[in-house]
Formats: sequence, structure tokens, C-alpha cells
Amino acid sequence: MAFESEERPSQSITKFESMLKTDDVYFFDAEDFEEIIHHYLNHGKVALAKKAIKIGLQQHPASIELKLLDVEVLVFENNLEVAERLLDELQMLDSNNEEIYIQRANIYSKKDNHEAAVALLQEALQWTSNSFDIHSLLGMEYLFMDDFKLAKENFMKCVSFDEQDYSSLYNVVYCFEFLEDYDGAIHYLNDYLDRNPYCEVAWHQLGKQYYTKKMYPEALAAFDFAVIADDRFIGAYFEKGKVLEKMGKYEEAIENYETTLKLEDPTSHAYLRIGRCYEKKGNDEMAKYHYYKTVHEDPLLDKGWLVITEFYFKKGNYKRALYYINKALNIDGDNPSYWKKCGKIHTALKDYDNADFSYKHTIDLGNYELDTWLSWAAVAVLDHRLDDALHILTQGQEFYPECVEIIYRKAGIHLVKGDRVNGRIALMKALKQDLEGFEQFNKEFPEFSTQDWVLELVSASKKTSRS
Repeated sequence: MAFESEERPSQSITKFESMLKTDDVYFFDAEDFEEIIHHYLNHGKVALAKKAIKIGLQQHPASIELKLLDVEVLVFENNLEVAERLLDELQMLDSNNEEIYIQRANIYSKKDNHEAAVALLQEALQWTSNSFDIHSLLGMEYLFMDDFKLAKENFMKCVSFDEQDYSSLYNVVYCFEFLEDYDGAIHYLNDYLDRNPYCEVAWHQLGKQYYTKKMYPEALAAFDFAVIADDRFIGAYFEKGKVLEKMGKYEEAIENYETTLKLEDPTSHAYLRIGRCYEKKGNDEMAKYHYYKTVHEDPLLDKGWLVITEFYFKKGNYKRALYYINKALNIDGDNPSYWKKCGKIHTALKDYDNADFSYKHTIDLGNYELDTWLSWAAVAVLDHRLDDALHILTQGQEFYPECVEIIYRKAGIHLVKGDRVNGRIALMKALKQDLEGFEQFNKEFPEFSTQDWVLELVSASKKTSRS
């Protein structure tokens, strides 16, 4: 496997590159060729690596290590059959070489046979005293298999071998998060920080775990330590801003977001966060200024356009909101979030035809959220298309078959249509499923909720639930 890349080319690499520029042929030891090939592989210069392998094998045709590097390149380029034939030959010469098992595992992994890859990597562990790279590969294979527990265990071993292996540390935390074991992640990171108290990466990850658990003072302290360890750590300032925002400390949050803008090129996400802080402070002009900066910095950021649209929507300026959501749609007409917001705006403007079109497009683009179906049906009711409303709710029931809110809504619409039979059936089903949901029915259809026969159904349902 490739070594870590060097900061500057060694004498062997300089000599090799000089040879390539002339017609001269220089002799190198096999170890020199290995160093040269690793250098090119680590820098993504595969063509030069292949040239070094070819010349190296001409000078050292019996070198197993050079042949294994040839296999590595073949696997990288998906020449798997050729690589397997070469591995068969090498295994006859050196059956205890762990790199042979590793490369076979890479081939199986490329073929999506991760169980076989794991078995070969386990075999490789039997033939090496340096198992760091193998545990890293095992961790990745277990991730492919969605076995986050075993993946976590292997990445933990990598961290125990090298506590500066931040890639493995990130993977350990990722596994904890996927398993929703945030307490386990906190314990692990605190234990790690006892040994590495100045590791900004670990402090940053610890803060994120506290943030997930809504332990905001602890999260803030962790991000503070991350900043102390590295005062140019942009991620820590940004996350610290989010915590301060949650704590209602908007001025301090703004200061941290602005720090990220000073340390690196401005980002749309920072402008968006600053705008939200100003809006929460009631400073609408500064909020608008930063929202506009958001979409100027990244016109494709859907959150930016949506937050401007929502800003005007909340102010009741629906025409202005419509103007900005249309600008967003001109940039990305296939974004269901834009169409959904468009539906809400048209509804507020009582433009039910365009509201209906917008919600239909939202569904067509794959947004099947419950409130999308309910809002679309509500538009049909407002437009006096009761049969369409029932059809929409029936479609929604395919995605939410147990949703009592849909059943109550259908009951009310049946009754508005004068269809007391189906209205009664639907209402009885809804009351049986969730008696408390009747309060919402009462708000939406007050003209029916006080009728004697409805009150009798409610009373009977209460008696049944008590018994």
C-alpha cells in the first residue's frame, strides 16, 4: 500500500525524472523504485508510476514488491482479471505476503463482495505485525456493509495505533452518530482528550455531540477549547455561533460567524446565519442585507432564496415573496421546496389555480411530506373542488395510511358535500383511532362538530376508550 507522501522529492525521484528527460538509463535499487512509485501514486501521477513500474521490473524482474505495486495500479484502473492472474503467480512465490491478501480484498471490494473482502483482510492480519492499514480497510468494508459496530471497533484500533490519525477519529465519531450513541461518543472523545488535551479536532467533535444532545453550555465550552487549540479553526467558530444562537446570544453568535468571514473567503452559510440572528433581534434591514449577500455569494443555495421568501411571507408581503420564489424557480425549476413555498404564497394570494399547479408540481418532483398533501387538499377545498380534495387526500393516504388527520379531514369534506354516510364512516374510524384529534376537526368543521349525531359518536367513543 502507498506510503505517506513526502513534502519534497527525494534524490531518487529527482534522478529518475532527470533520466526521463534524457536518453540515458540509470540503475536504481528495487527499494528506490518503490519509493519513486509510492511518490507518484500519492500525488495522483499514475502514468509516471506505471512508467517507473515498467522500468523497475526491467531492472528487477524478480521483485515481488514491484509486482505488487503493478497489481495495485491494475486494481486502481479496474483491470481486475489481469490483477488476479498476477496475484495467483505471486501467491505461488510468497503465500505469506499480507499485501497479496490486501490486493485480493480490494478486488472483491470493487466487485461489491464485501464479505469476501473482510475474510481476506482478516487473513492478512495473520501475516503482519503492522496491522494499522488493514484495520482501516476493514473499517471501510464494514461501513459498506452497514455494520457500524464492527466498523467503529476497527477505526478505534487505528486511532489507538496513531492518535494523530484524524481520518479514523472522524470515522469513529461517525459510527457513534449513526448508531445514535451520542453518550458513547462523548465518553470516547473525553477519554481521547485526556491523552490529547490540545487536539482541536476532538474538541470540535465533542462540541457537536453536546449540541446534538442540546447540552449547550457544554458544547460552548468544547468549541472554546477548540478555538484555544487553533485560533484559525473556522469550523469551531461556526459551530460556536450556532450554539450561541440557540442560547439567544445573537450578538456573540454574529461575532463568531463574522470571524469565519475574516479567516477565509466568505461563505453563503455564514451570511445566512448572520441574517437569521439579525432577524431574531428584530433588525430587519441588517437581516435583509445578509440574506441578499447569501444568494449573491451562492445563487444555487436553496436555503438562501427560501429564507428571503419566508422573510417577506411572514411580513404579509406576498407579492414580494412571490417575486423571490420565482427568481429561485428560474435558477432551479426542479427544486420541490421552491414549488411548495410557491403553493403557500399563491394560496395566501387566493390564486388557487396557481396554488394547485404548484402543489401538484411539488408532488411530481418527489416531495411526499404529509403537510404537502394536506395543503394541496386545502387549496382544492378553498376552490370548491371537494371531489378533487378527497382524491388528493386518498393519494396521501397511500403514503400515510395510519394518519388520523387525513381521515378527520376526509370526514369533514364528505359532510360538506352532504354525504353523511361516508362522513359518518370516516368520522367513526377517526374517533376510534384517535379521540383527541376531534379537537382539530372541531376547529376546521365547527358547523358539524356540535350536531347531535356527531356528539353522540364522540360520547360513544369516550365510553369505549374508558372501558
